[in-house]
Amino acid sequence: MPTDAPLIIGNIEFKSRLIVGTGKYASFEETKKGVEASGADCVTVAVRRVNILDPKEENLLDYLDPKIYKILPNTAGCYTADEAIRTARLARAAGISDMVKLEVIGDQRTLFPDNEALLEATRVLVKEGFIVLPYTNDDPIMARKLVDAGAAVVMPLAAPIGSGLGIRNPYNLKIIMETISVPIIVDAGVGTASDAAVAMELGVDGILMNTAIAGAKNPIQMAEAMRYGVNAGRLAYLAGRIPRKLYAQASSPIEGMIE
Repeated sequence: MPTDAPLIIGNIEFKSRLIVGTGKYASFEETKKGVEASGADCVTVAVRRVNILDPKEENLLDYLDPKIYKILPNTAGCYTADEAIRTARLARAAGISDMVKLEVIGDQRTLFPDNEALLEATRVLVKEGFIVLPYTNDDPIMARKLVDAGAAVVMPLAAPIGSGLGIRNPYNLKIIMETISVPIIVDAGVGTASDAAVAMELGVDGILMNTAIAGAKNPIQMAEAMRYGVNAGRLAYLAGRIPRKLYAQASSPIEGMIE
């Protein structure tokens, strides 16, 4: 079996290359079961949408033990750099994490990122000691700028958030992989396990997903399927696929056959 190094972001080592979100589930109990089935050891939580700060109310962290899972707060729902920076600071002040998935949305309909504001927020948070994981589009130039600003990873979308369209532009992802040295985690657009496998076969370092699991008819089964898809795609990438050829090539060569 091909050997594999662990995924490392900042100074944190991850056992799984699948990061899962915690939104859109029917209940916190279903969230817990979905995360368990996924095999993920890192979960991302929207600070502005899910209670992880008020101990008097039902709290997601009552279901996901921070001793078992790495909690990755995110700035979902933020439309300016200032909003995103404040949200990240709030999560750190509450003792959640110095690591943040940074989102600055530029358009309410498509949920595409505002990359100018994203870059601004990245620079500020990196200077404050955050481990920044920015959600961006699949632009190789912006990926390089984010790395230059100190981003620990780059998280390009595969397709619009929640669309389930799969990997729309594998060529840009390949260019990004050739351009930067930090880990690349595909974020947004995956719809099913085969999409996860395709992304991992391209050579990305990991995948972050939420809707594809939580929005499935059976989220628990889909979480398990995504686990297998990510693992299979990573193993296939390490193994190295055969080259594509126009014509057939016999599995059993005729050379050396006895007439």
